[in-house]
Amino acid sequence: MNIHIFQNQQELNEAGAGIITSLVQMQPKAVLGLATGGTPVGIYEELVKAYEKGRVSFKAVTTFNLDEYVGLPADHPESYHTYMKQHLFDHIDLPASQAHIPNGYAADPDAECQRYDQELEAAKQIDLQILGLGHNGHIGFNEPDDSLISSTHPVELKPETREANARFFSSIDEVPTHALTMGVGTILKAKTILLIVRGADKAEIVHRALTGPITTEIPATLLQTHPHLVVLLDAEAGRLFE
Repeated sequence: MNIHIFQNQQELNEAGAGIITSLVQMQPKAVLGLATGGTPVGIYEELVKAYEKGRVSFKAVTTFNLDEYVGLPADHPESYHTYMKQHLFDHIDLPASQAHIPNGYAADPDAECQRYDQELEAAKQIDLQILGLGHNGHIGFNEPDDSLISSTHPVELKPETREANARFFSSIDEVPTHALTMGVGTILKAKTILLIVRGADKAEIVHRALTGPITTEIPATLLQTHPHLVVLLDAEAGRLFE
């Protein structure tokens, strides 16, 4: 486990983008696992800058997103399909056919999860998986529970998760109650995991996740078992490590 604490957001963004850019430069056909939410936005901005400067091409890259809301069509303003297009895909040379995101609008969510797992299996292994961290310790949308599901699956979102995401919607009532998420088993199969955490409100949970006992009640604690975990924290999130 390599933990890096940054004094400002720009340094964190540049470091995160640098890790991804270096990988793609060395492995043009890299498979990237992508995350959404507020956490990776600055890193995606830096990746776009690197592409525009000609330092990296995503033409041969394959991407898999962690999750998607159930019930939102791909063109919904708050779908993760829309998020990825706005923040990354529309600004780089990644072919649309190589970008994979679960279809939260599928008529049969269970069948959609099986289809997504088949795509993941065909890709063999994710080279680098980007993760954020929920306030309750969730990764992807794998919420705290007595046990965790290893493969892609539908999940009911906890009230605290919906409340945290309500800032992206007009009201809490518009936040979907369910999502499709890559399972913890799939996440842990990635060669490298890049965990990015920002803000004082995440300081306690990231410290518990990385130093406390491993428990499914804090899904992120399972990251302690990964052989190559890289953690990028801003100063506020990392204050309990100093």
